[in-house]
Amino acid sequence: MRIIFAGTPEFARVALTALHAAGHTVAAVLTQPDRPSGRGMKLMPSAVKQEALRLGVPVLQPDSLRTAAIQDELRALTADVMVVAAYGLILPQTVLDMPRHGCLNIHASLLPRWRGAAPIHRAIQSGDSETGITIMQMDAGLDTGAMLLRQAIPVAANDTTGSLHDKLAVLGGEMAVAALAAASAGTLAPQPQPEAGVTYAAKISKAEARLDFMLDAPQLERNIRAFNPAPGAFVLWLGQPLKIWQAHVQVGSGQPGEVLAASDDGIVVACGRDALCITELQMAGGKRQTAAQLLAGHPLAAGLNFCADTPSN
Repeated sequence: MRIIFAGTPEFARVALTALHAAGHTVAAVLTQPDRPSGRGMKLMPSAVKQEALRLGVPVLQPDSLRTAAIQDELRALTADVMVVAAYGLILPQTVLDMPRHGCLNIHASLLPRWRGAAPIHRAIQSGDSETGITIMQMDAGLDTGAMLLRQAIPVAANDTTGSLHDKLAVLGGEMAVAALAAASAGTLAPQPQPEAGVTYAAKISKAEARLDFMLDAPQLERNIRAFNPAPGAFVLWLGQPLKIWQAHVQVGSGQPGEVLAASDDGIVVACGRDALCITELQMAGGKRQTAAQLLAGHPLAAGLNFCADTPSN
C-alpha cells in the first residue's frame, strides 16, 4: 500500500519501521516540528523524523494540518491510507477523508478504556491487569472511531510505563502491518466502540507525580511505576525533589509521610494504609542510587516526615 505515516515519539517510530519493513511504500512522514531538548536546548528532530531520514522517506513538519497548502501537498501524495501513532496534531475532517482507506490510528489501550493522551500511565496507575493495542478508524472525536483490530497483553506486577511502552510499541507495529494486510484483502470489519466502559487518560502533569502519603501504599507503588521514566515520582526532602524509582509495599503504620526506618534494605515510609519501602532514589542533580548508596552519604533519621517538607525559596 501507499501510505502517509503520521507520528512523533519512539512509540510511533517502531510502527514506521515495521510498516517499511513489510514492504509498504511510505510516500511521506508527518511529524512534529523539531523541539528544543537537552541542557543546551538545541533543536532536536523527533524519533520518527530520524527514522524517516534513515529510510530515505520525505518528511513534512507543519505546525497545523488546517492550511490549504499542507492539505494540497497531502492530497498530491495520493495515499491509500494514513497510519497515525502519537502524532500530536489534530487531523481535520478534510485530511481524514483524503486516503481511500481513511486514517488508521494505533492506540495504546483496549478502547473504549483509556481514550486520550496517557493510556499507558493510567493503566498502570489504576492497577489494570491487562491493556493492549487498538487499531481504530479515525473520526473527528477523541479516540472514538470504530475498532478494526484489538489485542490484549497482561500488565506485569513490575511493569513501568517505560517497559509497558516498549511492549506495546512492538505490538502496535505488528498490528498496523496486519491491519493494512486486511485492508488490502477487504477483510477489515469495523466495530463501533461500546458506550459502556469509556474512560479518559488525562495528560500527566508534573505536579501529580509528587507522592501523597495520605494515599494507600499499593496506590503509591503503582504511581511510582506509572511515572517511570517520566515525569518521575518524587518527594520533597530539604526543599528539593527526591525522585523515587523503585519501591514495594510492606506492613507498617505511622503518620503519613513519616520515615519509620532507614537502612540498606530501604527507606520505609508510612502511608494512609501500610507502608512503602523505597529502594531506588535520585537526588536533584544526581544519579539513581540504591537506598544503601544514598544513606551512606546522606544519613536520614527515622521520624522525618516527607509530608512536612516544603519547597525552598
